[in-house]
Amino acid sequence: IEGGEIIVIDPNSGKILALASSPNFNPNEYSKVTDLAVFQNSVTQKIFEPGSVFKPITMAGALEEEVITPQTTYTDEGFVKIDGWPKPIYNYGQRVYGVQTMTNVLEKSINSGAIFVENQLGHNLFLRSIENFGIFEPSGIDFQETFSENKEFKKGYEINFATAAFGQGIGMTPIQLIRAYCAIANGGKLVKPYLVEKIRENDKIVEIQPKIEENPIISPKTTSQLTAMLISVVENGFAKPAKIPGYYIAGKTGTSQVSFAALNIDKKGYSEKTWQTFVGYAPAFNPQFLILVKLDNPKTKTAEYSAVPIFHDLAKYIIDYYQIPPDYELR
Repeated sequence: IEGGEIIVIDPNSGKILALASSPNFNPNEYSKVTDLAVFQNSVTQKIFEPGSVFKPITMAGALEEEVITPQTTYTDEGFVKIDGWPKPIYNYGQRVYGVQTMTNVLEKSINSGAIFVENQLGHNLFLRSIENFGIFEPSGIDFQETFSENKEFKKGYEINFATAAFGQGIGMTPIQLIRAYCAIANGGKLVKPYLVEKIRENDKIVEIQPKIEENPIISPKTTSQLTAMLISVVENGFAKPAKIPGYYIAGKTGTSQVSFAALNIDKKGYSEKTWQTFVGYAPAFNPQFLILVKLDNPKTKTAEYSAVPIFHDLAKYIIDYYQIPPDYELR
């Protein structure tokens, strides 16, 4: 593994409970650092393409506009041809699934299904939905951050919308992605992530108040539908290793190719390296925490085998630490 980040956040307030990134450095020996990039906090300052963890955001816009339901079906042929683009877009492993529901699309992480959803929504509404989730703006965290305006994506080519639907060709930081997921977890409201809880000035203590947008970006109906679909990803899909007996966990895996540009290589296209990510929250219908695990080029093929087991162990630790009562009795 070449690096990675983990964020634990309270999705209801935006309070960051834990944040870690690697590689790091010893502050007592910072003069010995040879790669100055380690001085950046990659949670807030490094852009990546999220891959399939972005599919629920695509799905959210379409559920909100009621152009699909979780039970809507389409026929997967294993690939999609895009006008003006020479190569078809294939599903992972060139798999062909046939007739599938929208819930199946998330469970099996079907690229053609995400493109179908974006087509139902239409480019303008898809773009507006992504904007509503805060992907084109800073998160507002009380820390140095960068963000991408995604100018290339916004040029509006057919291929750009198709690949963005499943999280390729659209860039964001981990903190922007987890902020978007907070809205899915908390009933539809954008929060401002924050690290500092109190400021002591002279003899005064100023407590930082959470900043939560008053107007929801998606309805509680959409968030509950999407949460049920994300539970199904963990119960029946690629995220089964995230399961914790007695609890409903909502989550999504993502494995994306790293572009040559992200590796500072002057070449178009994508390398063989991957970013592998899992985002999940629990208990799903009353979340106490939300976790993002992102790994840079682990040796496994997909996030199912890398990021998901890390999420499982961390989530189990938090559930035990918080003494969160189970959602259902074990038989």
